Amino acid sequence: MNFRFCNSAGLLALTVILLLTGLAFYGLIGFSGQGADWQLIQDNYFQSILLFSIKQAGLSALLSVALAWPVARALYYAPQLPFQHSFLSLCILCFVMPTLVLITGLVALLGRDGLLTPLLGDSWNLYGLNGILIAHVYLNMPFAVRVLLQQLNNIPDLSWKLAAQLKMNAWQRLRHIELPMLQGSLLQLTGFVFVLCFNSFAVVLALGGGPRATTLEVAIYQALKYDFNIPEALTLAWTQLLIAGGLFLVIARLGQSNWLAVDTLRREFIPQPGRIMGQAHRAIYGACWLGLLLPMIALLPGLTQSDLSRFEPGALLQPTFTSLVIAFVAALAAIFTAWLILIPVRSARRQKQTGRAVLLEWLSTHSLVAPAMVISVGLYVLLLPRVDLDQYGMVMVLILNGALIIPFAIQQLRPRLLQYDAQYYQLGKSLKLTSRQQLAIQWPFIKATFVSCFALILLLAIGDVAIFSIFGTREWTTLPWLIYGYAGSYRIAEASLASMLLLLICALIVWAFERVRHHA
Repeated sequence: MNFRFCNSAGLLALTVILLLTGLAFYGLIGFSGQGADWQLIQDNYFQSILLFSIKQAGLSALLSVALAWPVARALYYAPQLPFQHSFLSLCILCFVMPTLVLITGLVALLGRDGLLTPLLGDSWNLYGLNGILIAHVYLNMPFAVRVLLQQLNNIPDLSWKLAAQLKMNAWQRLRHIELPMLQGSLLQLTGFVFVLCFNSFAVVLALGGGPRATTLEVAIYQALKYDFNIPEALTLAWTQLLIAGGLFLVIARLGQSNWLAVDTLRREFIPQPGRIMGQAHRAIYGACWLGLLLPMIALLPGLTQSDLSRFEPGALLQPTFTSLVIAFVAALAAIFTAWLILIPVRSARRQKQTGRAVLLEWLSTHSLVAPAMVISVGLYVLLLPRVDLDQYGMVMVLILNGALIIPFAIQQLRPRLLQYDAQYYQLGKSLKLTSRQQLAIQWPFIKATFVSCFALILLLAIGDVAIFSIFGTREWTTLPWLIYGYAGSYRIAEASLASMLLLLICALIVWAFERVRHHA
């Protein structure tokens, strides 16, 4: 395989991705004369949507990180706690779980006829800010646990030995050792979770409960698909882009974190907490287990709450097949494209062209700045008068699913590929190995990383709702969108069955991801 050809192919792939984003922004500008209506920012409805979007994202981020901290400390200070590996796998499953699966579980657990609703009083209402916060914390707190635990594991043993020699108490260790190690990660992590919650679509769409609990993402969808008010949709999309994109750029300036990396440190010295603190760690750990499992368990009774005799199992086959095909093809295309794009990036690194490498890396992950809903709206407005979207809408679903998960694939593959270059590239060059021979040697080194990366982006693609909500068609539906339809019409039994199926699929993928990742 010719290196120049691969390098050119990588640059071409990057150009195509940039062109796709450029076309989306061209659509956002309003080329057809229906540009953004900036007078809308003076409207009370717009201001209330914006304020609620910021409020729910801020509260969700703070609660997720605040609740994750004691759980991470419990895992760190009590490594003997049972089933820790399973718990960390569960954390991954919760983070990448299709949102509609969680929503169905929460409705079965805390909805109007939920299992725990009688314990919460007559004033309890899942729909609105309550449900949004619960769902966001459930999805993001486990991710925060893994991030904070990883940072705690990076504390050198020497620091704890020195603390023991100085006879520091628990408060002093927290102040002088833990907090300095976590300070940067806490800020970056909180900002990242804020962006995720600010861009949240399915959670607010399903649990918002009305105009009072509407975010920019949902308002964009409603303006475009229900009201067909393109100027309003464009105004909301630009607002979403400026806030979420700007904040993401600020977060990126704080540094890069390989938050899903495998822990390689083996701690020889672990500070021992007191008896009371040890009991607290066990209680926190057990409570977190229970909290994460309850929405999944709540799906089981829902299967028997109504008559499923008239439900045809074949009704799930087409949506399941569609979801798997879209996710598989999108993930395969994304990981291949990511590998191609990283070829010129690696070449620039090897040639000490740092500026060029940084530029290429930023361009390859630029789509992280723009939410999926914003890109989808821009392309929808651009293509609507030119393309029969009823016929080719699913093609756009496939293309956008693949394009928007490329940055995640790049972030997972990049460290391992750069590690290979640092250790073996010069050796291969000195032996005058061909590109094909180098690839044959390289593949065993990176195979596990490729497989785990594929599993991760497959999970991200299979749960898509935002892109499908814009370009999806009635003839072809996906499993998450089917669940949304069932839940919206209060068909809890059907929604629980479909959610359980999707959950099992995701659990199998997570199992494969964790198994392969630990061999990377």
